[in-house]
Amino acid sequence: MLLVLAIWQSALPLLRQRLNNYKRIVRMPIIEVSKLTKCFKGLTAVNELDFHLDPGEILGLIGPNGAGKTTVFNVISGVYKPTAGRVTLNGEDITGLKPHMIAKKGIMRTFQLTSLFEEYSVLENLLIGFHLESKAGFMGSVAKTRYSRLEEENFRQRALQILSFMGLESLKKSELGKNLPPGHRTSLGIAIAMIAQPKVLLLDEPLAGLNPEEVRLMMAKIGSIREEKKIPIVLVEHNMQAIMNICDRIVVINFGSKIAEGTPQEIRQNQTVIEAYLGRGNDT
Repeated sequence: MLLVLAIWQSALPLLRQRLNNYKRIVRMPIIEVSKLTKCFKGLTAVNELDFHLDPGEILGLIGPNGAGKTTVFNVISGVYKPTAGRVTLNGEDITGLKPHMIAKKGIMRTFQLTSLFEEYSVLENLLIGFHLESKAGFMGSVAKTRYSRLEEENFRQRALQILSFMGLESLKKSELGKNLPPGHRTSLGIAIAMIAQPKVLLLDEPLAGLNPEEVRLMMAKIGSIREEKKIPIVLVEHNMQAIMNICDRIVVINFGSKIAEGTPQEIRQNQTVIEAYLGRGNDT
């Protein structure tokens, strides 16, 4: 009996690995990054990075300052072309495509410093985000054709729905972009990204500069985007409490290379991760 138990226990890790592999075959990752590398004049910012994002998942991408997190976002979203490696969306190779082409395919992102049209209202900022989708054309908009008017009204109603979802509906006309506090600027940046009905959202430090109450509200909103809008998210963030509470899995990079991947509990206890953040010799 003891021998059987010992054999069973020794076989468990292999069985778990095969089960996970089977799950990945059955459930294709929505984004898969393979051996991704980005160099700048001899400096390797991202080094043979592998990770994937599953449907319905919130994936955390963390690491110390300068680890290469934003560079990863820039490569995935087409801002930079990779030096080597591959990025796929639902199995389609999108490596090196221009940003507007990647956006049309369904990957939208926010930035650490949200860029808004400062002199435009909240609603106007959002309406501008429909430019990729407009079919009326410049002349149709100028001539105010029936098709153009119907399209504009459709965009307006959709914009109002997104503003309501993000808790910004009361500010739609009264506030200019330049007058928004950090929490509302971040919410508007995410709302603009959601205009294109993305398949994936890349959120770059959405909690930066927020007070504790704003952090709580933003975390709840990110969870709602996943649960209600069914949009999977890759989240870069330095707020470790938030990351541990909201993410399903976490990928940790340091000096451009992956040093750990796992559940929040696994990452919290990973000695390599602790050393990367705190340095060797610290009493954790």
